[in-house]
Amino acid sequence: MNLDTRIKFRHLLCFLEIARQSSFAKAADALSISQPAISKTLKELEDLLQTRLFDRDKSGVELTPAGVRFMRYAGPCVQALRDGVSTLRGEPDEAPQVRIGVLSTVESQLLPEVLCRLHGRHAALVVSVATGPGSYLLSQLHVGDLDLVIGRMTDSPQIQGLAFEHLYSESMTLVVRPGHPLLATVRIEPEWVGGYPLVLPLAGTTIRKHADSLFVQCAIEPSPQRLETLSPTLSRRYVQSSDAIWVAPRDAVLLDIGRGELCELELGVQEPGGSVGICSNAALPMALPAQWLCEVVREVAAEYRRR
Repeated sequence: MNLDTRIKFRHLLCFLEIARQSSFAKAADALSISQPAISKTLKELEDLLQTRLFDRDKSGVELTPAGVRFMRYAGPCVQALRDGVSTLRGEPDEAPQVRIGVLSTVESQLLPEVLCRLHGRHAALVVSVATGPGSYLLSQLHVGDLDLVIGRMTDSPQIQGLAFEHLYSESMTLVVRPGHPLLATVRIEPEWVGGYPLVLPLAGTTIRKHADSLFVQCAIEPSPQRLETLSPTLSRRYVQSSDAIWVAPRDAVLLDIGRGELCELELGVQEPGGSVGICSNAALPMALPAQWLCEVVREVAAEYRRR
């Protein structure tokens, strides 16, 4: 079947920006056009493809199964054209670059270790790192704005159409500041945890599901006073200056525990935190810098598994 020449570059840009932003209004702002114009452009594309690409509700827009399938080709198509233009316009000695998305659970320990080794082997390599919720990073990967995403994201619906490589499994733990009242007791009863403020991942995230599962296992009634965030820095500072209890991925706090800046609460139960891995867009050829990064990530992850 021949390509319908009525499908224009602007149609693809419109589709990809709506998918990236999950909002018509934000997509219109990003493309510097009006919201009616972006709605009209999407309607033209859906009419040409004879299918609906997005479901719309009060919370925003979400790709339909047809939209997910189309994304696999539209994103690489636009990115390939951008890469071609950049190749023609770029300097011959332009430094190699890899663009990665990193979830907060691997930001504090795994990534710094990976970057030190990577730059030791490839001194001129530019590594561009984006952070944020998994759904946002995966949308960036879908459209070709990122080369890889590293972290725990297997439960995210945005992973459809992408390739995931398991690296290691991560567990959850509860940590507090040194001198916390609960550390003075020989045996901590799980119900005591509910009497203190909590630091939790954002509701709806994969890691929050594991935190909630830990509460169920330990029969803990969570405190109504809580801080919900994906920021390790904010969580760490808040816990160190209060009696709050942080339900965290163990890798995110391992260095703090080793330095004595945070202490683990032993409840006698361990909640698996899920599979940490590398997510890539199988529809796009993996550039050499991204391959270099993957090699080092696998190497560091293998050491994690042996710990």
